[in-house]
Amino acid sequence: MKFENSIYFNQLKHHKVVFPFGTYYLLDRYVIAEHEEGIHFDWDSIQQIADYLIDYYGPDLRIGHIANRVNHYSVDPNLWHIFNKKFGFIVASAIAVYDDFGYRNATLEKQFSSNSIKRCTSLEEALFWMQNLEEFKK
Repeated sequence: MKFENSIYFNQLKHHKVVFPFGTYYLLDRYVIAEHEEGIHFDWDSIQQIADYLIDYYGPDLRIGHIANRVNHYSVDPNLWHIFNKKFGFIVASAIAVYDDFGYRNATLEKQFSSNSIKRCTSLEEALFWMQNLEEFKK
């Protein structure tokens, strides 16, 4: 389910940003990403969103990331490692998947990340997990 179609859209304060590759919802401590169908999420896209997030949250940001996989798209799982090495501001990620193929891809990505990644079967599960992260309770 897309964030805009969920009950949380009107309940959670957010800032919506639309990029050519997807829509991002910026909340206080985390970001919800919904990428467009069929795109390849590459380093140029990552750099564009990273620059935007640093401008929006400030240079000392530490946020969570929810990939709400309502569409199928590709991403090189090695980019997780490169991203964390260059930026390092994502403390944990949740990947909401809606089919077996998406779950298998999320499992593969989890193996390439040094951060905690939670595979979820709904946006609601991802939001609940993100809102209760120990990293944000410190």
